[in-house]
Amino acid sequence: MFVCYSDKNNSKCYGQTLLTEVYKHLNLIESDYFGIEFQNIQSYWIWLEPMKPVIKQVRRPKTTMLRLAVKFFPPDPGQLQEEYTRYLFALQIKRDLAEERLTCSDNTAALLVSHLLQSEIGDFDESEDREHLKTNQYLPNQEKLEGKILEFHRKHVGQTPAESDFQVLEIARKLEMYGIRFHLASDREGTKINLAVSHMGVLVFQGNTKINTFNWSKVRKLSFKRKRFLIKLHPEGPYQDTLEFLLGSRDECKNFWKICVEYHTFFRLFDQPKPKAKAVFFTRGSSFRYSGRTQKQLVDYIKDSGMKRTPYERRHSKVRASTRTSNADVPKQSVPFTEGLRTPGSPASTAAPFHSVHSLASPASILPMFAEPSPSSLDPRAPYTRIPDKTTAAPVEEVGRKLMQQPGSPVLQGVPVDHPQLSSLVLKSPLGLPPAFQVNAVTQGSSPVLSPVLSDAGGARIEEDDEMKRKRCPTDKAYFIAKEILATERTYLKDLEVITVWFRSAVIKENAMPEGLMTLLFSNIDPIYEFHRGFLKEIEQRLSLWEGRSNAHVKGDFQRIGDVMLRNMRSLKEFTSYLQKHDEVLTELEKATKRLKKLETVYKEFELQKVCYLPLNTFLLKPIQRLMHYKLILGRLCKHYTAEHRDFADCRNALKEVTEMTSQLQHSLIRLENFQKLTELQHDLIGIDNLTAPGREFIREGCLYKLTKKGLQQRMFFLFSDMLLYTSKGVTGTNQFKIHGHLSLHGMLVEESENEWSVPHCFTIYSAQKTIVVAASTRLEMGKWMEDLNVAIEMAKKSTEKSEMLLENSVCNRSNRSSDEVSVEQESEDDIHSSRSSLDRQSQHRANTTVHVCWYRNTSVSMADHSAAVENQLSGYLLRKFKNSNGWQKLWVVFTNFCLFFYKTHQDDYPLASLPLLGYTVSCPVEADGIQKDYVFKLQFKSHVYFFRAESKYTFERWMEVIKRATSSPARSSLLLPKEKDTHTE
Repeated sequence: MFVCYSDKNNSKCYGQTLLTEVYKHLNLIESDYFGIEFQNIQSYWIWLEPMKPVIKQVRRPKTTMLRLAVKFFPPDPGQLQEEYTRYLFALQIKRDLAEERLTCSDNTAALLVSHLLQSEIGDFDESEDREHLKTNQYLPNQEKLEGKILEFHRKHVGQTPAESDFQVLEIARKLEMYGIRFHLASDREGTKINLAVSHMGVLVFQGNTKINTFNWSKVRKLSFKRKRFLIKLHPEGPYQDTLEFLLGSRDECKNFWKICVEYHTFFRLFDQPKPKAKAVFFTRGSSFRYSGRTQKQLVDYIKDSGMKRTPYERRHSKVRASTRTSNADVPKQSVPFTEGLRTPGSPASTAAPFHSVHSLASPASILPMFAEPSPSSLDPRAPYTRIPDKTTAAPVEEVGRKLMQQPGSPVLQGVPVDHPQLSSLVLKSPLGLPPAFQVNAVTQGSSPVLSPVLSDAGGARIEEDDEMKRKRCPTDKAYFIAKEILATERTYLKDLEVITVWFRSAVIKENAMPEGLMTLLFSNIDPIYEFHRGFLKEIEQRLSLWEGRSNAHVKGDFQRIGDVMLRNMRSLKEFTSYLQKHDEVLTELEKATKRLKKLETVYKEFELQKVCYLPLNTFLLKPIQRLMHYKLILGRLCKHYTAEHRDFADCRNALKEVTEMTSQLQHSLIRLENFQKLTELQHDLIGIDNLTAPGREFIREGCLYKLTKKGLQQRMFFLFSDMLLYTSKGVTGTNQFKIHGHLSLHGMLVEESENEWSVPHCFTIYSAQKTIVVAASTRLEMGKWMEDLNVAIEMAKKSTEKSEMLLENSVCNRSNRSSDEVSVEQESEDDIHSSRSSLDRQSQHRANTTVHVCWYRNTSVSMADHSAAVENQLSGYLLRKFKNSNGWQKLWVVFTNFCLFFYKTHQDDYPLASLPLLGYTVSCPVEADGIQKDYVFKLQFKSHVYFFRAESKYTFERWMEVIKRATSSPARSSLLLPKEKDTHTE
């Protein structure tokens, strides 16, 4: 439509006034996603600013055309609450395709057009399809792809317009150029690049290829100085502190900066920023601020205001002209949407000149996109009825054709406007659809509406919101199982980004990795990452529909997850060959790290970054471990469903597919987990080389007290299939452990000796080198050690003499092999001081690995525990409360590797805090705790107490289950050292 206005009496009309009237006319509830744009004097598109007078922005009203378009593209269109809004987004995609802004392969383009055809003209009819394509240009090369379009359209029989729109958005958002608007620029070296902005940050393209992403979480400040656009990063990021780009002019630079400010505010903030007070004497810098609602505010408004959704009936109609509803037949409260506006003889090109309509309108024109109400409609806010039709053009369509109607842009006409400053608004012409900014879903997921409050303030409000959402959400157990799939998939994708995004950036920046290893590593993990990005989006969309964010007639068809799982498990089988190469990837990476000092330095420094919250090589195991998670979750779904349930067959077949994959990779996973643990310990221990020697298996690590002349001394023991090492923590700033002694398992004997030494839980280890006496924290802990030692001794007897040779070559510190316990111990203490310089070079080290937790919590962990922990991983939002606090804090919580990691939202790149759970007990609150809420569990270690509240019974039981499996061992819950400090890091 055009919105035409007279220049008289409108000098004080602000942009917001015009926006409000347009949104009001379109009955657009989720209006903050949209904006009005126009071309300035330099002929590039800028957005109309709400807080400035229109006349000060539109300098040449007689030749300026304004048009309504999508301004903010959310990371997932499933976040859009209204079906009508999704329809408008689909029209945006349609326009971007026609104008070659949304570039994609021919197959994808044909598939998109086929869904658009289904939405507009209904089920496949070859003659009518060809006629429609002849008069409607969806693609520049449409004639070449007509066969593919018809082939795809044939498969969409029975699909409703709402479903078709959803499919359009689902396909489009996976494309690299989805929602992208380029801003031409150059870097410091003069290389031509394109800048863009999305929900996740600032993007850099070379041609149509994305070469960099600067996430909002890593950006400290955005600014511009004349033509220079500056990005200042937080120091922990993998980039230099400040990056500089040169744009064509100061106006272009400021325009891009404004867009970045608006995107950051809309997607990252809870509330719009308050305007700064005006300076009395002078000002410095721009006062520009985003003035609309943030996405969180918008979604909260839609969900919590109790607003009644706009009735919006959409159905296909095969009725011919004889039964078609004429304009006179349209009810006064119903405005038909007719998308098939072209008839034979109407213009087919989207490149028709816009200025040709000016003879029908006043000087400045607004071209919004979307609807075609009947001229007889009296109320622009009436409910909409969208009826795709294949009939002869109605009179209103003739008007639209005369007004240079473009594909997907029906006419809005004859709508009265009652605003005093816009009294001359006349809506007469079609909308042109502009491109918007990219949404590239790397971190991504759903909107930040679930963002937690990281303080006790506002706790009561969170509780009320939680209660309201709980009442509205589905209560079926299958829904919460599907929600668990979604939550853990988000965490899994973030874990993959540690390798594909962050580690890649670190090694490229320092040029630290050989080309061959780069190819081996990233050619294996990149395809997996890209697949799971698409898979995550499918799950998000399905859950969005399941939760009832669409009309009732499509709701019932999507209250299941088996079809999505089956389709993707079958697709995932194609990546088995990549997963089978992970063994080679881990081995080659470890070899290169030992061989190349530069790579070793980058590797160690990267592990100290917040984003690398687990040992780096742990992330390389995630793809195979994820298959195990799918198997377990699908097993729970199949157990929940009855055989007659419509989702049971798909879930059972999906389980069969993933079981086939896991059986092929099970042996490989066991080997990889052992290798990963050995390489992790190689980094944690000082005094041993080649810990990853072939044939060596890790069995147990943990804290024991060793009897010396000075009494019982705390030592960290490591049991392998061929040797037993004991160490102590370094006395310098490092967190590594220094080896004190080593014992070969060949000829070793273990026996209980409590009575002999009068020390509780004491046992003696006899070996060829020496005899040592150790004590465990509990009798059960002692039993674990003795059992594992005896099993390992039997394994060593059956092995060859090779293990003895490995031991000779690997242990560095073995100059004194005296059987005298005191002298060996004394020399080891001296070695700590003599190696101070080598320890200082490390300066920092990871402190959250299981070896450090075992040291502080005085417990032990076996390889069997590590393997079981793989099955017990969980993610999701929880409310947390400290023992002495009043409010609840909403946090995104990830449980993995025996540890809880706390995030502000699931979109964050690194955790705010962590809580290792070894040694903790989990239980329900007692009356003395004063907790009156449902679904609350209590975590306690000595005096450290935390309460966590889940959203449902199923979620509560799952959190209790996975945490109990990591903490329920009596040896871990009955500790003897009250003075040990807790390692909870806040």
